[in-house]
Amino acid sequence: MANIKDIAKMAGVSVTTVSRVINNQPYVSLEKREAVLRAIEASKYEKNINAVHLIKGKTFLIGVAIPFSNHPYFALIVEGIANEALKNNYKLVLFQTNYEEYREKEALDMLKQKQIDALIICSRICQWDTIDAYIDYGPIIFCEDTTDKKASSVYMNHYKSFTKALDYLHYKGHKKIGICVGRRNGTNGEQRLLAYRDFLNKINEPFESKYIFSGYYDFEDGEEIVQGLISMNNPPSALLVSSDQVAAGIVTCSKERGISIPHELAIIGFDNQPIAKVMNITTIEVPLVEMGRKLFLRAISNQKSISYEEITVKLVERSTV
Repeated sequence: MANIKDIAKMAGVSVTTVSRVINNQPYVSLEKREAVLRAIEASKYEKNINAVHLIKGKTFLIGVAIPFSNHPYFALIVEGIANEALKNNYKLVLFQTNYEEYREKEALDMLKQKQIDALIICSRICQWDTIDAYIDYGPIIFCEDTTDKKASSVYMNHYKSFTKALDYLHYKGHKKIGICVGRRNGTNGEQRLLAYRDFLNKINEPFESKYIFSGYYDFEDGEEIVQGLISMNNPPSALLVSSDQVAAGIVTCSKERGISIPHELAIIGFDNQPIAKVMNITTIEVPLVEMGRKLFLRAISNQKSISYEEITVKLVERSTV
């Protein structure tokens, strides 16, 4: 493959002149420019994009780490990131981690090696001592509350959001309330569980470990959750579910089993995804596309200061409570 020196020799000009033509810079005569262009065409020369990135100090690539690519929650965040990336002439490098630490570290290593300009982690699996070792290599932006860390974030306050939903269920007359979440660990999972325990203390209700369903992410999981409810002697009268997909599965399976929604079982979902609108599920609306947009803008910001932005959520009342 021809290099810039070969082009200069073929065109009978200096390397500097070739560089100016390749980068569309002025101060090159028409005759020399045409000679360089003919040499480029004849040799099928292509820019060494890695060398260009090295010179510019930018790759115009942003890494996005998500646990699952087929989950609507993360798909909507990525939609917001991708829309804004398109407007700013950036491309995305998508890392699906499946909540496996070594996969997230691969994304962090690409930041360290300057293969990407910044990394957005939509749901973290690595411990903070691991993350801290990469902080100085480039911007790392999180979808969780990092106000006690040296890292920027655009996030939903899961403690406040869960408390809002639990208070609403209590206002509607429910005391025996269960919750259904994805992960128990991680900042967001810990905030949800803390909100639940604090809520029970506030209304003087005992903590029932069997009322907590965890490890559920998809519509199909609804059947297993409903089966768990049926097997209880004293089941909760309401469930707060951290995903509209799972909430929709619970509603569907409940109706199949003859469980009346909301009279026998009230349901609140999360995110206000299209499935919640179609199935008329009460939910907490999270502007995920807007969150993605703000995550991207923070990732390409030239500001070196750390920033934390909390996304506002709202309760959408429908027919499942």
